[in-house]
Amino acid sequence: MKRGIQPTEPDRPLRHVAVIMDGNGRWAKERGLPRLAGHRSGADAAVRAVDACPEFGIEFLTLYAFSTENWRRPRAEVEGLMKMLEQFLRTKGPEFDKRNVRLQTIGRTDDLPRSCRAQLDKLIARTSGNTGLRLILALSYSGRSEIADAARRIAVRALAGEIQPDQIDEDAVAAHLYTVGLPDPDLLIRTSGELRISNFLLWQLSYTEIHVTPVLWPDFSREHLATAVQDYRQRHRRFGAL
Repeated sequence: MKRGIQPTEPDRPLRHVAVIMDGNGRWAKERGLPRLAGHRSGADAAVRAVDACPEFGIEFLTLYAFSTENWRRPRAEVEGLMKMLEQFLRTKGPEFDKRNVRLQTIGRTDDLPRSCRAQLDKLIARTSGNTGLRLILALSYSGRSEIADAARRIAVRALAGEIQPDQIDEDAVAAHLYTVGLPDPDLLIRTSGELRISNFLLWQLSYTEIHVTPVLWPDFSREHLATAVQDYRQRHRRFGAL
């Protein structure tokens, strides 16, 4: 293991890490570059994170790639991001497959351009049998929308007589979220030093440990992930108990 970093201790399993990848625009601005240059470097940081996760025993990595609010950004930037996402899937997808990574998405992905959705569907199908790291891309994602969509699906089932009101508990709600079948994140990492969760995994983060780093996402490295893992190990997770 590199630089003395050991896998997460058995009594503090770190299975699922979620990341709010913040700071691409600021990174580019500091260097006098267009914002899209920051997003390109951010994509490279995402690949580094994917490569590093298995080293720490991390089984699930959820990356907040594009929020529903991001659609309100300037049209040129949004179009550039969609083209970049499509290119990322086309060029990096085969590498993920070779690394035994399985790709999934959460969010309202029907909002994405057709060509982008086609690349997503192709890569999801191609990696569906892989047994290594599960990479979940949050695309056109909103935590509030996720909960609203879950409530809508439950209401439809209730109207059809498939579920009774007294059967709607926390487990029932969780079973209708985008993340059904996935464990809640153990650790949330937010880069760029901002102290907010930005409408991300509002239901799932109830007892998640949070690590905030001032590092801008394009500069995020294996060593920064190691620091976050070490921070997590020092926490005592009580889940509301003593």
